[in-house]
Parts: sequence; C-alpha cells; structure tokens
Amino acid sequence: MTLELPIRLIGNPGSPYTRKMVSFLRYKLIPYKIIWGDPGFILDKMEIEKPKPVLHPTFLIKKEGKKVKALTDSTPIIRMLENLFLKRSTIPSNPVLAFINYLLEDFGDEWGTKFMFHYRWHDKRDIENAGTLLPLTSNPVVSEDALGEMKKQITDRQIGRVWVVGSNKITAPLINSSFKRFLTIMEKHLSQYPFLFGNRPSSADFSFFGQLCQLVGFDPTPRAITHNLSMRTVAWVEKTEDLSGLDPSENDWLSPTSIPNTLNLLLSEIGTTYVPTMLANEKAFKRGEETWEAKLDGLIWTQRTFPYQVKCLNWLREEYQALTNSEKNEVNALISNTGCEALLK
Repeated sequence: MTLELPIRLIGNPGSPYTRKMVSFLRYKLIPYKIIWGDPGFILDKMEIEKPKPVLHPTFLIKKEGKKVKALTDSTPIIRMLENLFLKRSTIPSNPVLAFINYLLEDFGDEWGTKFMFHYRWHDKRDIENAGTLLPLTSNPVVSEDALGEMKKQITDRQIGRVWVVGSNKITAPLINSSFKRFLTIMEKHLSQYPFLFGNRPSSADFSFFGQLCQLVGFDPTPRAITHNLSMRTVAWVEKTEDLSGLDPSENDWLSPTSIPNTLNLLLSEIGTTYVPTMLANEKAFKRGEETWEAKLDGLIWTQRTFPYQVKCLNWLREEYQALTNSEKNEVNALISNTGCEALLK
C-alpha cells in the first residue's frame, strides 16, 4: 500500500494530539501539509466524509487509486505510518519495550490529557486564555464581535465536555498532585536520558510532548507549575518540537535489563492513578452504568463512563497477548508491584 504524499492533516496549535502528530511526522521525515482550522468545517467544504467523532487532528489519507479518507486517533495512525515508513521507527524493536512504550503512550494520551484539559478549563485565568487563543490560532483575522462569539461558543462547548476527562471539584486535587508527581519523575529521568527509552524518541515521547507542549507553552497555571518543578521538562518540550535533525541508531534504545528507576516510578504513577480509573470505567461500562467511582491515592475519583477508554484498555490487552510467553514474563517482571499488572488480569 502506498500513500499520496505529502500527507495532509487538519489541526489546531492548541490541540495536544495535533502537536503530537506534527512532531512525529517531522522526526520521521514524512512530507506533510497541515491545514489550521476546524476539521468539521473544512471536511464539509472539501465534501469528504467525516470520521466519528471529528477531532483534532484529522488526517486526509489517500491510498493509491482510492478516495480520500478522513482518519483520527493518533495511536493507530502512528502504527499505520510506522508500517509504511520503516526508517527512524518510534516503536522500540524489543517487543517487551514496545509493550511498555504502548502503555506509556496510552497514559500520555488518556491520563496526560486530564492534566491538560483540567488546567485549561478549571480556573478563570486559564479559561480566559484558552477561550481567546483557540479561535485566534485557527484564524487571527476576525472582528472583535466575531471573536467574542467564537470565544463563547468554544468555551461553553469545552467546559461542557470536562466530564470526559473527569475534571470536577472533587477530582481537582488528585489531578494537581498527580501532575506534580509526574513532573518530579520527568525531572529525574531527563537528568539521565534525553528520551523515555534512551537516546532516541518513542511514540510515548511524542504522546507526552503533545500534552506537555500545552501545559508548558499554552496554559498559564500549569506553565507556572512546570517552571517551578521541572525546568528540564520545559527544555525538553522546546527540543522535541522538531527532531528532524536527529540521527538515531538501533543502539540508542535501552534494553529491558537496563530500565532506570525513573521508569519504574512512572509505571507506579500509572498504577496508582490511571489503572484504577480504567478498570472502574470498564466495570461501569459492562454494567451499563453512567457514572462510577474509584479510590485513588486514598481519595475518591468520580466520573461519567467513557466508552472510548474501554477500547483503549482492550487494545492494550491485545498488545500484551501478542507477546510470547517469555516476553510476557519479562513484562510481568517490569510492572510487578507497580499496580499496572491489574490491567492485564
């Protein structure tokens, strides 16, 4: 299968998944063109069938001899592109590390976005900032009246969707404490290695980058927190924006036997926070319940049931089941006593 190049995508600079994918494409040296704007509006204009749901970024994929298809969801798109563009892979060649990378990427995409979405739409200063900047990044040439209307529309819509990430008055302290622990771990890790799995970036690095570029560069409250706790993370975000000049080699990956303690700490953070919410969400979904509660770090997390995260959990388990028994044993040893092992039961 071949794709028409350059690959086109529609996105917004304020979208963490857009930034994740643009930095990934730059590193992979895949030619691309990005259209800044609203995917729904642009797809209507192009008369292209919309994906469900319509999200940032939306890729316009044209396979040889076929119609343009609009695709969203960054993780499967990365795997599709990795299968087509083999050089400069962001998936560790070792299957054990590849699974841990998948777990970390999922954490970045699904828990990291709780940090981003919560801070963006929780406090008045951040709401004012995002409500103004998001429409302007799509088109700065608008009247004040039009900007005010777009600002209200975007703000109302996004605040109405905070249930998706579980942001509310009860969960706010948990999100804040988890973000600070995450930054503390990143500060330690980046003092040893430039990327999560050694000296070359993985898809999990780009997942983390997508969320962190917003938390560091877009939203006022988390920007101040990050500058206070981890200047290495601030610097890492600046560098990871464009890694097209990096010349990776196979030896740049860590081996499963040389995993640093900082990755164990990160796995423990996942086991303490993300894992209990994923399992509680799955349980509620199977029971047909609209809301659920989980105990995290001694406190209660409450949220509406989110079917998409059930799909994420199933994909993660499929990745694990694809391993050999020997590889599963290595993974089990790496995640033992972190809480992550509960995901695979």
